[in-house]
Amino acid sequence: MPRSGSFDADFLFALFEVQRLLRLYADKQASKYGLTRTQWAVLAKVDRSEGLKQTEVAEMLEMQPITLTRLIDKLCDSGLIERRSDASDRRVNRLYLTKAARPLMAKLATLRSEITATAFTGFNVSDAHRLVEQLETIKDNVRDALQSANGPTKLKERRYG
Repeated sequence: MPRSGSFDADFLFALFEVQRLLRLYADKQASKYGLTRTQWAVLAKVDRSEGLKQTEVAEMLEMQPITLTRLIDKLCDSGLIERRSDASDRRVNRLYLTKAARPLMAKLATLRSEITATAFTGFNVSDAHRLVEQLETIKDNVRDALQSANGPTKLKERRYG
């Protein structure tokens, strides 16, 4: 339990600050490979599900399609992603990692593990797993509340790289 102040304010401020710091740290670490955290997220999505449409990636990352198009342009120019026309609809581009991206993805997987290890310094494994489970419960509670407030609209769940 927090030591002082109101629990609801302490919880929200702590959670938002953790998110902000993790984003800053991930950006700094990704820059070692010439990437932004957002480019890394795009690469991770494509790596997990090659052949996604650009519009699908934009929805998953909650980005405007034009913003994603610019990111993909840069990743294509860097030789990390390639666009392929959809066999049934030539207006649609599907995204694939290039062979050149594979070694980078292995390095980024190691980097993800290092960032996680840094964040969980001082935790034992069972406490770390318990925290993740608790955060998943909080996420489910908030998602349920949003769905109740918005009616039958289904919210898309973000999955991070």
